[in-house]
Amino acid sequence: MTEYFIRRILQSLLVLVLVSIVTFGLIHAAPGGPTQIFLSPGLSQEAAKVQAHNLGLDQPIHIQYFKWVGGLLKGDLGYTFKNHVPVGEILWPTVGNTIILMGTAWILSLLIAVPWGIYNSTKPYGFSDQTSSFIAYIGFAMPTFWFGILLQELFALKLDWLPLSDMWTMGQEGNLSNLFMHMILPITVLTLGFLAAYSKYSRSSMLEVLEQDYIRTARAKGVKERKVIFRHALRNSLIPIITILGLDLPILVGGAALTERVFNWPGMGRLFIEMAVAREYSVLMAIALITAVVVVIGNLIADILYAIVDPRVQLGKGGKSA
Repeated sequence: MTEYFIRRILQSLLVLVLVSIVTFGLIHAAPGGPTQIFLSPGLSQEAAKVQAHNLGLDQPIHIQYFKWVGGLLKGDLGYTFKNHVPVGEILWPTVGNTIILMGTAWILSLLIAVPWGIYNSTKPYGFSDQTSSFIAYIGFAMPTFWFGILLQELFALKLDWLPLSDMWTMGQEGNLSNLFMHMILPITVLTLGFLAAYSKYSRSSMLEVLEQDYIRTARAKGVKERKVIFRHALRNSLIPIITILGLDLPILVGGAALTERVFNWPGMGRLFIEMAVAREYSVLMAIALITAVVVVIGNLIADILYAIVDPRVQLGKGGKSA
């Protein structure tokens, strides 16, 4: 087990280095740099060169990368080009806001979708299963930004039941009831998307397990159906779901950019869009790195959960095996 974790940590470090190199190169290769964003139209090329020199953008890209890595190793994420604000000051609060929103929607979706999907697998094509399929189709087909705008139009503008956008009403920061009211609409949008995917995965995974020979054998021996479902089938049906959850874990910090944009939620997804438009390279690199770290952690957690739910999976010498 120790050997496995050491090997995974070394692999993860290599992945993070490669991700940082590729991301750094792509960001700097994108057309329209910071100097073109900041300079007013009509200024001379000489002014642009002076501005690039002041920002350190006239240096070779590998020198810029190594300087960024050097700062990162010291815990310095860099500064914004425009106002020279430390990246951490504007990034970390948005990470917390995104986790509040996405984490709530994610957990709520799991609590509804997994039991519902399992129940529907025991009564396929029944009323509950058809209702779940209908909701799933809506969740897959409806763009989140459009669904968000519809909810705003109905519940905020026409009925005036809920706030239109933002995380707090001005002057009520820290009021939990106020925060709850602001979360209802964006969480409804996000939950529908999660619910559509998780309920279908849960149902199909459980249906596949219920067709296995050992389940038929258990039923033939007269084992009660409830025991067959929860003792024999449930653990094996969770393996594909764990894979999906591990891959979705980065969403908790990466955020749903469109949803945060529609509801003006001060999260990391909205920040990424704003910083991409402003060509704030340091902020973009920090967001990309955090997302990559969470992807690595999500995959590691998924591997550990595989071993927990399926004793055939062994984490140790020779890697993961089943």
